[in-house]
Amino acid sequence: MIDYEIIAVDFDGTLCYSDWPALGEPNIDLIEFLKKWRAKGNKLILWTCRAGEALEKAIDWCHEQELTFDAVNDNIPEIVQLYGNNSRKITCDYYIDDRARLPQEVCM
Repeated sequence: MIDYEIIAVDFDGTLCYSDWPALGEPNIDLIEFLKKWRAKGNKLILWTCRAGEALEKAIDWCHEQELTFDAVNDNIPEIVQLYGNNSRKITCDYYIDDRARLPQEVCM
């Protein structure tokens, strides 16, 4: 049984006010929230389109902010074990992304 929640969070424009592939200023409020969230026993996934060197720079940037993740662009190991496979779809309770939008008809 899972007794925690999982947040998958985007990097560019969300954690970091960046102009890809460059790095920018940290979103301090979000970073502090995520650190507190994880300190309560919840899990974090860095969910980004970055790959290769750009991804490594983003991970290093996050470490400089003292923000660590339970997985990067992947499911956390406990979820893989629970379901017996590793789906390409990330299992999480919340997605935080600067591009998240609701269709207009849902908002009306």
